[in-house]
Amino acid sequence: MINEFLQYIQYEKNYSSHTVLSYHNDMKQFCAFLQTDENSFQPNSVEAQQIQQWAMTLISEGKSARSVSRKISTLKSYWHFLRQRGYCTKNPTSKIILPKTNKPLPAFFKQKEMENALDESFLASDFEAQRDHLILEIFYLTGIRLSELIGIKDADFDLNEGTLRVTGKRNKQRIIPVSPDLCRKVELYIRLRNEEVDFREDYLLLRLNGQKLYPKKVYNMVHQTMSQISTINKRSPHVLRHSFATSLLNEGADINAVKELLGHSSLAATQVYTHTSFDELYNIYKQAHPRGE
Repeated sequence: MINEFLQYIQYEKNYSSHTVLSYHNDMKQFCAFLQTDENSFQPNSVEAQQIQQWAMTLISEGKSARSVSRKISTLKSYWHFLRQRGYCTKNPTSKIILPKTNKPLPAFFKQKEMENALDESFLASDFEAQRDHLILEIFYLTGIRLSELIGIKDADFDLNEGTLRVTGKRNKQRIIPVSPDLCRKVELYIRLRNEEVDFREDYLLLRLNGQKLYPKKVYNMVHQTMSQISTINKRSPHVLRHSFATSLLNEGADINAVKELLGHSSLAATQVYTHTSFDELYNIYKQAHPRGE
């Protein structure tokens, strides 16, 4: 039934392959704790005490509260699925309380750092340099996720209307307005790409061999570029997404509008950026007010 559960979250719930793999690993680890394998696992025989013991074991092994919470959430989803399908009469996870976690505030690049990153003064004219620079622009000007970026096709950009159609989590689509300057750069990039790349897959951002970009390559490029500009510990594409949201809120954007632009399903996911904005505001106050300290 574990395999059926994994198929359910992948094909019916449209979870990403990365999430499905994480759920599968969590289930295998729980089975190993019970000293059984996933094929002979009997969910009706599991007691709440065994799940609590597993959580305590994970914590004693040094796993973070966040990691343990995620694994317990996997079990909760699994038994919810079993109850829905009528495979199980009880739910041993119903009274399990998740460990409390302190959500860290999202890291973000400051406006000056982004201005330096997007400075074209010393930008090389070759295809890869132009492509990588465009990637940074798209991340910072739209706030899209890494998976969404590599999935963009030429037709997703409406250069006349100034919009970008993005396919997000669970295949949900949203339309993001983009600036005329970004539209111009996309148009110039497409011309250069069509001249430099012979065989082409049906995606906007490609490698020189004509194949689609992969996440690790984009991550490494962003990390390497931003390492030359910023001193913050995290320098990933997702930090550019945080920077997009923080910049909007710092400039007075409505939080509901930011929620729609980011493709969040609930406002709670967006509200974390208000704390970041307030933190920035407080730092400015301390520095600028004569008695701010």
